Amino acid sequence: MKVKLGRREFLKHAVAVTAIHAGIASEAVPQDKRLDLTDTIPTRIFGKTKVKLPILGYGSAALPRIWGNPLSTQDRIKLVRYAYDCGVRYYDTAGNYVDSQAIIGEALKEVRDKVFLTSKVEVTRAGKTRQAFEKVLSELKTDYLDAILIHGTPGLEQMTVAEAMRVRGELVKLRAEEAVRFIGFSAHSYFDKALALIESDGFDLCMLSYGYIPRGHNQIWTARMTELRNACIAKAHAHDMGIVAMKVVGAGVLGAWSGYVVPGFDRKRIKQLPAAAIRYVLQDERIDMLTIGMRLEGEIDANIKTLSGDATYTPNDRALLAEFSAKAFESDAIKKMRID
Repeated sequence: MKVKLGRREFLKHAVAVTAIHAGIASEAVPQDKRLDLTDTIPTRIFGKTKVKLPILGYGSAALPRIWGNPLSTQDRIKLVRYAYDCGVRYYDTAGNYVDSQAIIGEALKEVRDKVFLTSKVEVTRAGKTRQAFEKVLSELKTDYLDAILIHGTPGLEQMTVAEAMRVRGELVKLRAEEAVRFIGFSAHSYFDKALALIESDGFDLCMLSYGYIPRGHNQIWTARMTELRNACIAKAHAHDMGIVAMKVVGAGVLGAWSGYVVPGFDRKRIKQLPAAAIRYVLQDERIDMLTIGMRLEGEIDANIKTLSGDATYTPNDRALLAEFSAKAFESDAIKKMRID
């Protein structure tokens, strides 16, 4: 028996067929998804997504052992679940974070629909987008993502703005198939490109380097680049985008690796650096989310304590960060970075 389909039903059927052929489950996003929030971490509305989230996100670049995490695989799984039990609900990962996606997927499989899970496509050509997205789903053992980002590098840094917008077009298709809820991009520097993407008004969120130390992936940026980053923040806020700050503790320079970067610095004061760095970023109320890499339970506890306490950026914070950073910029760890 032939059945006539209305336009909406026809399009829905076409999307389902396309998604099945691509290996992606159609309409995988759960309807009326509600996160199970606690009162342990302050919350903010995540821009135009309208999702209410704790402002501390888990940066899973801190999980790979080859990047300094000392824990076994099972203990890293337990660590991610510990973050959830403590109230963390936003998890950021990527395919080139070694085994992080597999660990995140295993740790959160029982609470998948209670967290906001974000990953990235590391492509420089639009034609590779769907394949990269499928790989992400496979490693995370999920049939949908809450957000997918165009990765900063490899990704936006190596692309033109025009090609990045073509990748965005492929992500829009995945969103239409309900394989992902929101789309965005990340940028470690190259904020001229990031600003162009924001001005397109085609993204729901962006993740930008934002910390006391003006650093990206492997670069220290100039005053001009800082101005462009600030323009990105202003324009993203004007477009009601969700704004995520990364490099809050300078990729560990003001955190886990501070004692190695500046040997001999007062140990008691070194322990105060991460909180000072967090309070520095919290001055900007336009920031919706801080993604911070946390390698140990104690780091999770300390960051939650900082965020749950008095967030005022103090003169002591300013003096500490200035003194330490001046010494850090004389270290080999900083000197070997390129200047943008």
